[in-house]
This record gives sequence, C-alpha cells and structure tokens, in this order.
Amino acid sequence: MDLSAFSLAGKTIMITGANTGIGQGIALSVARAGARVIGVGRSSMDQTAAAVREQGVDFIPVQADLGDTAAARNMFEAVWSEHGPVDGLVNNAGIIKRVDAVDFTEDDWDSVMDINLKTMFFLAQSLGRKAIGSDRPAKIVNIASMLSFQGGIRVASYTASKSGVLGITRLLANEWAVRSINVNAIAPGYIETNNTEALRADPDRSASILARIPAGRWGAPSDIGDAAVFLLSNASNYMHGAVIPVDGGWLAR
Repeated sequence: MDLSAFSLAGKTIMITGANTGIGQGIALSVARAGARVIGVGRSSMDQTAAAVREQGVDFIPVQADLGDTAAARNMFEAVWSEHGPVDGLVNNAGIIKRVDAVDFTEDDWDSVMDINLKTMFFLAQSLGRKAIGSDRPAKIVNIASMLSFQGGIRVASYTASKSGVLGITRLLANEWAVRSINVNAIAPGYIETNNTEALRADPDRSASILARIPAGRWGAPSDIGDAAVFLLSNASNYMHGAVIPVDGGWLAR
C-alpha cells in the first residue's frame, strides 16, 4: 500500500464549523495529514488554531456568518483570492432545533435549512466553479447524519436538511465526477461533542444508545476526522457520491 496516497501535504483544506466538536476533530486530522487548514465559523477558533499549529502546519481563521448565503459565497471568493486555491472543502457547520412538529416555527425551519443545506450547497458550488474554471481537481466532503437515513423525533428541519445533504452530495457527484471533482459524505453516529453532552450525562439515555452500538462506545471527533482525510486524499480518487457511516455499527444493528 502506498501510504502517500493518504497524505494531504501541500493541500489547502477549508473546514466550516472548525471551532469545536467534529469540526475541530476534522481540522486536527487534516493537519496531521499535512494540509494547511482554513477554519471558518462565527465563534473563536483559538483552541483549534493552537492544536493545528502544533502539528507544524498553518491555520487560517476566517470569521463568517454561514446563515447568510451571500456572505458565505463572498467569504469563499476572498479566501481563494488571498490564500490561493482551495483543494478541499469540508461542509461541517450545522445547527439543530428540537421542537415538537406541531409547534415548529418557520424560523425553526429556515435557520437550520439555511446553514445545513443552503449554504452547504452554495459553498460547494463556489469551489466547483473555481475548480472547473481553472481545470483543477477538488474534493468536497459533506457532513451528513444518521438522520439522512432515519426520521428522528422533534428535529424536523434537521432531518430534512441532512436528507438533503445526502441527495445534493449524489447530485453534485453525478455532475462533477467527470471534471475530477469528488463529492462524498460522512454520516457520523453518536460522537463525544458538546452537542451530545446532555445525552452522555443521562445514565439511562446513554445506556440505551450504547446498547445499540455494536462497537460499545461513543465515537470520537478523530474518528470522523480520519474518515475525512481519506475522502480528501488521493486514496479516494475513484469515489463519487458515496456516504460513509462512521457510527460504530449503528446502522448495521
């Protein structure tokens, strides 16, 4: 096996929502593989920046409101102009609203869909246009969810958005594979992040979740990060429109 196929040395990878959790895990894995990391988000990314730079690569923080599609597209243009071509994009940023379906508001719907699906598509479009226009290969990794396959409860807009992420991943792969642009997705299972802290702190809920996971443990952000490295590297050059569940076996149960 040629391990250099998994190297990201000399690459520039943009990761949205890189300040914490899965995004931070992806940033660290990408850095260990040798890539320069551009972290995008609204919150401070100082912790991620320090950890990435410890790997001997550069981290470029970019502040952006990803709920504003026009601002996100303008951000991408500015980054491309200032920091050179982007070789890979990880659309990780996302939010969730937990409300009974009968009480769900239009804002509960729109705020989630705007970040999780609309901006995801238009950032991918931004990279696609640049790559096609300059005849460059590129890699796009979208972060899907177990709710790309399942319905869930009390998360109508999140389920809709993550089902859409999977569909758009396949559509873009169909259009862009011939242009050497790989568009794939990762579907994380239950991962140890701030978003799952309440679940992990509830003994009954945590036990019921673990009982269904064949691996018998919660996932770590690095589990997602290492899968992202594979999809961003040359090792996945013949993968288009695929979704990789990184779930400890949850979907196989």
